[in-house]
Amino acid sequence: MPYLCFMVYSILDLAYVMKGDSFHQTFEKSAKAARFAEDLGYTRYWVSEHHNMPNVISSATSVLIGYLAAHTQKIRVGSGGIMLPNHTPLVIAEQFGTLEAMYPNRIDLGLGRAPGTDMKTATILRRGEAALHYDFEAHIKELEKYFATTNNQSDVRALPGEGAEVPLYILGSSIDSAFLAAKLGRPYAFAGHFAPSQFFTAYEIYKEHFQPSFHLEKPYIMLCANCIVAEQDEEAHYLSRSMFQAFANIISDTRQPILSPDECALDNLGSQHLDLLKKMTAFTFIGSPETVKNQLKTLLEDTAIDEFIVSTNIFDHRMKLKSYQLTADIFRQL
Repeated sequence: MPYLCFMVYSILDLAYVMKGDSFHQTFEKSAKAARFAEDLGYTRYWVSEHHNMPNVISSATSVLIGYLAAHTQKIRVGSGGIMLPNHTPLVIAEQFGTLEAMYPNRIDLGLGRAPGTDMKTATILRRGEAALHYDFEAHIKELEKYFATTNNQSDVRALPGEGAEVPLYILGSSIDSAFLAAKLGRPYAFAGHFAPSQFFTAYEIYKEHFQPSFHLEKPYIMLCANCIVAEQDEEAHYLSRSMFQAFANIISDTRQPILSPDECALDNLGSQHLDLLKKMTAFTFIGSPETVKNQLKTLLEDTAIDEFIVSTNIFDHRMKLKSYQLTADIFRQL
């Protein structure tokens, strides 16, 4: 019997590298998690483009999507997202056209304009081109052109890609992305798992300014948030130490794999770092199933989110899968 839930629930996976794991083991864990999520009724399993980070290895995002799609059967797999300034639209159309041809009706293409890395690495990725005046909208429209069958008489075509039914999603963490997603009539996915501060404003802007399009008749908003669920509150908070340490490392520019909860040094954070950490993780749901269910109910009373995407950074892979299971149970009860 299929799972019944009024809200769509999905997963964002950054291919986190745990201390002691090889890159091969990290990818194997992602594939296992994707299969598990499929069995639990999650709608999609997204990975996000990042570069030059020793704790995240989703850099070759299109390749990783193909790997995950090959290890699953029906769950949608895609990007949350591809950082479009790092690529030409033609290349992305070809890559995702290839994926769609291999795994029909299962591939999503989420698009962002952030670098997904530090600026030195971004400069190399972008061949030294400055991104100060990057035209995200123009590149999205160019990408749409390559996917369109009407481009079949053009001197430059995306093959495969032309005619591919690959849905596009606009990703963001600011009001700028909300305006653009509304203008283009595309689904809007907000990165609340690391930059939650503008969500409620962006949410209202997107709803108010949404223009129906050929692709979407009414607004569709997706919120990504950190979610760590265990049988007991105390256990969930213990497991969350690895996630908070990872965010603290971003703030201090400390580059290392994900640590076990026992190795984390969160008690030594200064007041400034602690304040930044609290702001970054404001959309974090931690606790037992009952605790998290009540937290989510409070959020959903204030918003009409169409899809909730969970980001779950837990060191112990067994407990990560358990969190996915308990989270799915919560959404089936809401």
